Parts: sequence; structure tokens; C-alpha cells
Amino acid sequence: MNSAISRERQPAARVRDPLELARIARSLRRDVIDLVAPTGQGYVQQGLGAADLFAVLYFAEMRLDPSDPQWADRDRFLLSTAHNTAIFYATLAARGIVDRDLVDAYCKDGSVFEVNASERVGTAVEATLGSLGQGLSVGIGMALAARRRGSQSRVSVVLGDGELQEGQLWEAALYAGSAGLSNLCLIIDYNSMQVEGHIDKVVSVAPVAEKFSAFGWAAEDIDGHDIPALLTALDRARDRDRPTCLVASTIAGKGVPSLEGILAHNLKLPAEIATEALAALGDAEERT
Repeated sequence: MNSAISRERQPAARVRDPLELARIARSLRRDVIDLVAPTGQGYVQQGLGAADLFAVLYFAEMRLDPSDPQWADRDRFLLSTAHNTAIFYATLAARGIVDRDLVDAYCKDGSVFEVNASERVGTAVEATLGSLGQGLSVGIGMALAARRRGSQSRVSVVLGDGELQEGQLWEAALYAGSAGLSNLCLIIDYNSMQVEGHIDKVVSVAPVAEKFSAFGWAAEDIDGHDIPALLTALDRARDRDRPTCLVASTIAGKGVPSLEGILAHNLKLPAEIATEALAALGDAEERT
């Protein structure tokens, strides 16, 4: 077992209380700030924006056994936007899947917790991604494998909206719909931000849900910060005979008023802004 994997067993029960999930998301946002603050480098805007999605997926939706990360029937998670690691690593630590002390070495020399998530972390990272647009293809392979072996395992893929400009993504979407991969759920983190600026100023991809529907998916637009709506949508996804796509609108920098809505893909976090952000997010309370 990789040394980054925690051996401490966590409760098997999943969290379904929206208020508790909101508390977890707020704690994850604090962790994002804590991870990025020492160097000022990291994808803080994306991490703050996606915290609600990660809280719901890892604490309410996915079947996981932190004490046995290689459990064959575990649900799989793929972060296609593999650079959005501050929130990913913070969530893995909060869920008891990786050691929190090791995560604190984020982006430091020699640490396996690099800016782009890789399998060097261990089985907590199902695949090394990072060439944007490839995550859905890998997820399709995993969903097919699970179906063929009769496993109840589901596959969740978090995709950035800018990745929708990749041709490979649409080939994968066409195949998944044709194959009726009901054990596959795609969550698009639609924050309207990519390296070059607002997505509509680069290549507009709207309307997204309608495109996926035309490809044979059950697709819907959803508020990525509405935890009850996310829970309900994921419940519906489990009862379908085709793949699900949730186009989740999120706000970059969510939870920190001075950062909300700032479309800075590579925002550098000054120490004073980090202090202000932690104050805005309130007391840490007990760690998740």
C-alpha cells in the first residue's frame, strides 16, 4: 500500500444532511486556502468554486472504503481537470483516504501531491490525466469494465467547461450515449473560466445540456452550489438507463467575497488575501 494512503478506517455511512454537507464544503474551502497560501500558487479560484461538488460526491454520493482503497467494487472518480488539485487533495484528506500531513506538502519539492494529480499519490488517483478532454474517455472505459463484470461500481467524472472545446470529448460523449452507460455520471464544472479568459470569449460551447441530450444522455443544468439539488440529481442518475450529464454552474472563488467571480485561471494568492479569505470562511470548527 502506498505510504500516502491512510490506514484509519472511516465511518461507512454517507452524509445526506445538506447542512452538514455545506459545513464540509466550507471546511474544504478553508483547506484549499491553507494548501495554496504557503506558496501563493495553486488553482484557488477553481478549488473554491468546486467545493460543493466535491463535498457531495465524496461524502454523500460515492461508495468508498478509505481503509481499502483498492476495493474492487468502489465507485470511481476521475478529475479530468487534473490541475484543480487543491480541492481534490483537501477532499481526499478530509475523507480519510490520504494522510493529511502528507497533503500539507502540496507543491513542495519531492511531494507526490503535485499541481497535476498523478498516480504517484496511489490508488486515490484512478488515472493520471491532465491533457484536457481525456477524462471522459477514461471514465467510459471504467464504466464499460464495471458493466461487463457485473459490478455495481459507478464512475463519476468532473470536467471543466473549457474542455468541451476538445474534439475527443464529443467522440467520447457520442459513444457513451450510444452504449447506454447508465453507470456513468459526468459533472461539468461550469465556471465560465479558462486560461484565455471567459469561455464565451474563446469558443462558446452553449447550450451544453441540449448537446449532450442529442447525444443520448440524460442532461440537465443545475446550480453547482445548491446541495439539495445536487443530491436529488445524483439520486435520479442512479435510476436511469443511460449516462447522466450535470452542467453545474459554479462561481470562481465561491465563499470569499473578495475573490468571487474573478476569472483568474492562475490567480496568485497573496498572504494578506489568504488571511482575509480564512476570516470570510469563518471558524474552521472541527476538521472534517
